[in-house]
Amino acid sequence: MAISAKMVKELREKTGAGMMDCKKALSETDGDMEKAVNFLREKGIAKAAKKADRVAAEGLAHIVKEGNRAVIVEINSETDFVSKNDGFINMVDTVAKHILTNSPANVEEALAQDFAGEQDTLQDFINNQIATIGEKISLRRFEIVELGENEHAGAYIHMGGRIGVLTIVEGADDETAKDVAMHIAAINPKYVSRDAVSEEEVESERDVLKQQALNEGKPENIVEKMVEGRLGKFFEEICLNEQAFVKDSDQKVGKFVESKGGSVKTFFRYEVGEGMEKREDNFAEEVMSQVKK
Repeated sequence: MAISAKMVKELREKTGAGMMDCKKALSETDGDMEKAVNFLREKGIAKAAKKADRVAAEGLAHIVKEGNRAVIVEINSETDFVSKNDGFINMVDTVAKHILTNSPANVEEALAQDFAGEQDTLQDFINNQIATIGEKISLRRFEIVELGENEHAGAYIHMGGRIGVLTIVEGADDETAKDVAMHIAAINPKYVSRDAVSEEEVESERDVLKQQALNEGKPENIVEKMVEGRLGKFFEEICLNEQAFVKDSDQKVGKFVESKGGSVKTFFRYEVGEGMEKREDNFAEEVMSQVKK
């Protein structure tokens, strides 16, 4: 049957797929709109499979807060360009809200859950987004928090989603929690306090510092004192409470929060792509290769 522009437009609105893909889907299904939607979904899943071996190390960190609960997520794309696309940004927000509502235990469980009350899973939804956007997209990680009595969540997104921090403070207030989240985004501590640092890590650092002092020719009788002094600097580098507060370097973060009547309970800091191998593209070559096709 003849495929009208109105039919193509309707299918595009339903699926978000490209015009030529919609026209082909309608042609393949004799104009049956429901079958055409399924045709495009199947095509999207096939596209997703083809993209599975690509590196997706760009993307966004995002935080959603609702009542006494909050979630921080990282969703990856292949390019920074796509991560700034409104469609991708809206998708990340939709996925984060789904996770907060459904409370999956891990990524695998999240992807297998029914999405928006339909038979489709969250993975199906992401596959459809892959078909529309044209890049590999993956849910990398998330953390859900539920606030106890007198606890506050501070959320901070830096560089348009390049870094996301969710901080839980007991006592104090929301503003204090957000100030601490901003500090964490900037300074990147590993732990809240030195109590959280394993004895193994401390001993490893102590051994390194001792060897450094000996290599500097320091006398044995003062090496131990030097090591303990340098260990203090080590804790200042990795422990939030012992770091100089970015908004007031005259006081430590722990003392700042304490002055507001609180203490930091925990934090989650997501920097997009950290620990992942990023692909190196020559953008000019990529554009030229498309032009020559």
